Amino acid sequence: MATEQPPGEDTRLLMRPLNWLETKSEAVYAYFLLAPAFALLALVAFYPLFQTLRYSLFADETAGADPFGEFVGLSNYVDVLTGNADVPRQFIDITTTSGFPFIELGSPFLRQALFVTLAFVIISVFFETLIGFGQALVLDQDFKGNRWVRVAVIIPWAVPIVIQGMIFFLIFNPNIGFGSDLMQGLGIFGSNPLASTRDGFIIVTVADIWKTAAFMALLILAGLQSIDRSLYDVAKVSGATPWQRFKYITLPLVAPALIVAMLFRTMDAMRIYGLIDASVGCSTVPSMTCLVIISLEQTRRWATASAVAFLTAVVISVFVLVYLVFLRDSGGDLQ
Repeated sequence: MATEQPPGEDTRLLMRPLNWLETKSEAVYAYFLLAPAFALLALVAFYPLFQTLRYSLFADETAGADPFGEFVGLSNYVDVLTGNADVPRQFIDITTTSGFPFIELGSPFLRQALFVTLAFVIISVFFETLIGFGQALVLDQDFKGNRWVRVAVIIPWAVPIVIQGMIFFLIFNPNIGFGSDLMQGLGIFGSNPLASTRDGFIIVTVADIWKTAAFMALLILAGLQSIDRSLYDVAKVSGATPWQRFKYITLPLVAPALIVAMLFRTMDAMRIYGLIDASVGCSTVPSMTCLVIISLEQTRRWATASAVAFLTAVVISVFVLVYLVFLRDSGGDLQ
């Protein structure tokens, strides 16, 4: 009968890290498993962010081959925040044609782009969450054709952004689509909604809600299906009404998934560009990302664009921190 041979020296060397992990806590073991993901995140996210910050500390150099000049510290941020930076003309001229009272007061271009971006984020995320929550509640029920309804809900989300933007561009084009005449007849839009910031903002917001409400529905549905169904049975036996079951069971238990869904959607909405560019154009609805892209393409102000991009990242970070606080308070695990 053959006897088992003791492991060789090479095998013992390979097993040494595993033996070391056996003596460590679960937290250390978890961080060890997450280390590759952290390294990848640092490579694809933190390093570009650091480079953006570094570039924003130099002067713009539009004449030479090098897009960056001498080190100027925070001067670019001061120029951007005070409205003294060199930016595309439409971000200044839009103050007289925007249709937004706040912008018409002659605010600097950053406040124009920041206001449009924040207004878009708040309005779109609110309605996407509301509609997505309603869709998730319906999809969470057992009924005939449930799978087909789920497929139908996902279809708008599967449409590429460029195609989505072109669809709404054609619908509201006064020379082609029916949407312009319809909304003008209702007194909502002007004669050319694609050239009005107020009308264009509504078009972009509705287009985004149409597409990404399905994304919210899927994430919230995952949270709903993780709820123990026996809780509802006990509540029914106790005489709880449907509203009481929703208020005391559904809403508290789905809150962590709901907040995570809103976090992801807010981060994506803050970077809105493709939908605007494909539908009404950045010259009509200027967002923060539009300001970055157009500054690079038209004025070749790389340092100024880097400063605006980093400020956008700061605003996104503020939103993330607020959501994390709500997630902690709702019982979500942040550890």
